[in-house]
Amino acid sequence: MFFRNLTLLRFSPAVAQDLARLDEALADHRLRPCGPMELFTRGFVPPIGREADSPLTHAVKHFTWFTAGGADKLLPAAVVNDELHRRVQKIAEQEGRKVGGRERKRRREDLLNELLPRAFVRDSRLSGYVDTAAGWLVLDTAGRKAAETVLTQLREALGSFPAVPLAPEEGPRVLLTDWLANGTLPAGLALGDVVELRDPGSNAGAIARCRRQDLESEEIKEHLRNGKQVFQLGLVFDGRLSFVLGEDLVVRHLKLLDVVLDELADSAPDAAAELDARFALFSLEVERLLGRMAEWFALPRPKDA
Repeated sequence: MFFRNLTLLRFSPAVAQDLARLDEALADHRLRPCGPMELFTRGFVPPIGREADSPLTHAVKHFTWFTAGGADKLLPAAVVNDELHRRVQKIAEQEGRKVGGRERKRRREDLLNELLPRAFVRDSRLSGYVDTAAGWLVLDTAGRKAAETVLTQLREALGSFPAVPLAPEEGPRVLLTDWLANGTLPAGLALGDVVELRDPGSNAGAIARCRRQDLESEEIKEHLRNGKQVFQLGLVFDGRLSFVLGEDLVVRHLKLLDVVLDELADSAPDAAAELDARFALFSLEVERLLGRMAEWFALPRPKDA
């Protein structure tokens, strides 16, 4: 269940107390199948177990894991447009008349109503967890749109969930560039082998993306001397986690290194126990990383009103 990406939001101690009812709140928002005439449905699914009555949250210490689900009908616009074109052409040939805009629109709606019940359904899952001790919402995505969708689902279920984006007091891009240019990485951090450098002066400026690259090489230094800044930087934390940190403070390509994986028990009695152990190990490792990120970038936790 290890997350590959971390989009982060924060919430206050009062909000953390309210999250004690998270499992109860999600119960009324369980994912249901798409109806015949629905394009999609959204809801929550059990993070562990597939039974209909499985809990919608799984807690280890002060971490509560949940999974947002979606069901989307696959009805590509190109398919609809091609079929509509064939039908309009048939009318023109058989009746000798041109189909106007209003009729075309009506026939398109009729076609959608005809095709929707037969469309394939694609299921999606996006996991996240709340750390009520430190006030973190952690979502397994690097996409802003996906994160906003899950946040909306949580707010609908809870009635209110004032989690807010990170508000760093230290400019992430400036710090990342300084770490790379001057070797001023905080204790416990080491450079990885990935970097994205951009000319900050223009959206159309030069971009250099390097992978499996020695980040202390002369080539990288030359880019920095030419004024490029770091927008993404590969890092290793305490020899236990590797990841790429963006200037948006999204953690991408997160990986637990072998020294951490070796701490997992050799075997678990069942799949649920294995997932529980993995979540416990993962959340504790990420807790340490997020605590240090809060120090490096001065990330304040929201205060109660």
